[in-house]
Amino acid sequence: MAYHKVNADQRAQGHSPYLDNDELQATALELEWDMEKELEEPGFDHFRLDGAVQHHLGNSQSPDLDLEPIQPSSSPKGRFQRLQEDPDYISHYTRQAPKSNRCNFFQILKVFCTALILFIFGIVIGYYARKKCPSPPTSQEPNNLRIYHEILKEIKAENIHQIYRDLLRFPREDDVDTAMKILVQWSSQGLEDVRLVNYSVLLDLPGSSSNTVTLKNSGECFYPSGQRCNRETKTLHSQDLLYSYAAYSAKGTLEAEVVDIQYGTVEDLLRIQAITNVTKKIALLKLGQSPLLYKLSLLEDAGFGGVLLYVDPCDLPKTTDLADKAFMVSLNSGGDPSTPGYASIDGSYRRNRLNLTTLLVQPISAVLAKRLVSLPEDTVRKDRCIPLQMPATGKKIISLNVQSVTTYKTISNVIGYLKGTVFPDRYVIIGSHHNGLNAYGGQEWASSTAIITAFIQALMLKVKRGWRPDRTVVFCSWGGTSFGNIGSYEWAEDLKRVLQRNVVAYVSLHNPVRGNSTLHPVASPSLQQLAAESQSFNCMEKTKCPGSNVSSVQIQGDSDYFINHLGVPATQFSYEDIKTSEDSSFLSEALFPVHTRKTEELDPSFSLHETIAKLTGQVTLQIANEPVLPFNALDIALEVQNSLKGAEVDIPQLLSAASRLRDTAELFQSDEMRPANDPRERAPVRVRMLNDVLQSLEKSFLVHQAPPGLYRNILYRLDERTSQFSVLQKALEHCKLHQSNETIQAALSEVLNSINSAQVYFKAGLDVF
Repeated sequence: MAYHKVNADQRAQGHSPYLDNDELQATALELEWDMEKELEEPGFDHFRLDGAVQHHLGNSQSPDLDLEPIQPSSSPKGRFQRLQEDPDYISHYTRQAPKSNRCNFFQILKVFCTALILFIFGIVIGYYARKKCPSPPTSQEPNNLRIYHEILKEIKAENIHQIYRDLLRFPREDDVDTAMKILVQWSSQGLEDVRLVNYSVLLDLPGSSSNTVTLKNSGECFYPSGQRCNRETKTLHSQDLLYSYAAYSAKGTLEAEVVDIQYGTVEDLLRIQAITNVTKKIALLKLGQSPLLYKLSLLEDAGFGGVLLYVDPCDLPKTTDLADKAFMVSLNSGGDPSTPGYASIDGSYRRNRLNLTTLLVQPISAVLAKRLVSLPEDTVRKDRCIPLQMPATGKKIISLNVQSVTTYKTISNVIGYLKGTVFPDRYVIIGSHHNGLNAYGGQEWASSTAIITAFIQALMLKVKRGWRPDRTVVFCSWGGTSFGNIGSYEWAEDLKRVLQRNVVAYVSLHNPVRGNSTLHPVASPSLQQLAAESQSFNCMEKTKCPGSNVSSVQIQGDSDYFINHLGVPATQFSYEDIKTSEDSSFLSEALFPVHTRKTEELDPSFSLHETIAKLTGQVTLQIANEPVLPFNALDIALEVQNSLKGAEVDIPQLLSAASRLRDTAELFQSDEMRPANDPRERAPVRVRMLNDVLQSLEKSFLVHQAPPGLYRNILYRLDERTSQFSVLQKALEHCKLHQSNETIQAALSEVLNSINSAQVYFKAGLDVF
């Protein structure tokens, strides 16, 4: 190559005698290998090119100039001659070497600085990302019980009592005004996001004069309370008289014979129809034992024209004296009657539904009922109570006058949000109610509102110190409850799609202190274990801690929509009288005009209110804060099997489906729930998937249609005395009345499909994991 050609030319011009020396040749060979090693190092490419260029420029006149690329010579002799004959080589090399070292140093420094900057930048990004994004849920179980205790110890009876008195100071002339005062109270406690949600709904209000009952035989006229019709009575008791009515009843006047049908059961109807024609007659009906709407549907189908409702004194505790009190009931199954199934928002189509039944329905006092059955005033003896019953020979013809006014009114809900930190899109709803349109329902609304406000107060003290629940807690005070849970229905229909996905549980505070004898906890099957454990937790510091059985029975109030349309697990704690809870259910459908001091007479120290507040708070905190929802799948399967044990119809397919459901639930409970409750095996993604399965456990048990007054959620029984599915029980009764098994077949199919759907859902949950 170039080096060889140049050396060849030089040797052709003259032969150097020094190169013939052996020692010099060896030295040249050693130098060649050293230089060849240096030329291979980085940074010397430029040197070799510069030398080649300088050499070519120096011999530009030579005709033998070779422009081929310079390659290292393999001949030690030729290369040594090339280095010797370049006088500038040494100086050139010594100038370039330091430059190459400086380049290497600056390159290394540049790489080091770039890496350092990137490292610092990464730390800054990581810090702010961690600050803004919530970390995965970690195990906090040891701290949770301490946090719950710190919150609940701030709930005190004297605080609830003070809030209760403050609420009663407000003049309750308008629902919106009452709701605004509650909103101000909640905001003053520190609740950040509190909203007033208004709906214009169709209400059935009393007319300008009271309804009346006139005995045709004697011409005597009576008000619903049993007092004679006169101006003095009307003036003294105008409010009570006006609100003794059935909202959404048919209007008009009916003159007909009174027929005593007791509680209006199927047996009672069959007995009466066997001896008389009931068409267009007036039924004398006792409240209780079955839902009022269900009994009215039977009477309407039988052909009755009117109904007089009353509460038998024998169904009430001896301490309760309501014999001379009439009451109010609502015939509305739920929501605004003018917008059934959809929210009453601006622009919604309004149906003209002035009444929800063809029957003229009028509540009356027990005193007036005694007059109608021709019994003496004192039927309650010291040893026992004689139930009211019309003699077989007795016959009374009366004229019933029912008037009311349907009009659109604004009702208001108060909705407050405490946003969760880990699962903010999952809601635990706790609901109370307020009354602002009439004086009926007593002061129970103030009790429930005082309890929920005291819980907010205790909770916000902890929030102000930096704590927040994992899930969002939604506090609700509903309007229009006494007219058929209108406020809760309209809000839930308005947000139906969101609530179907986000609500995990509903905790009810509907009329929490309606007696003082016994604690009555009610919970859906998946929450029964939690409700029982909460009683033990609340009683740890008390010497007397009586446990109460938790049952899944129908309850009154605004939990209705969440249980029957969303399939949301629900629970409620309340104090009742033993007589009411054991012997006769559904008496709470009657709203009596109780005077202001009634609640304070039931619970003078407000210790019962404190107990309800702490039980409700404990359940709410656990559902809102436990990483895995505290729901029990196996209890659902056990409830299904227990409901089939008492069924009059023995269907092998139902029993087989229930058995498969239990097997799958047991597997789900052991394989998925137990590992998830171990913090060492808990993965955030797995927990979220498991919670999504748990919160929808009860949705499979919503039947498409249920008789009026009965729950669509078949997991809830009618009352404490019945054990079988209510839809099957009522279908059997319908079969007896109409001599047809079509209804029972349809009900069996509904139950079978519900059980099978639940089993498939559990199985799918197992397959996911």
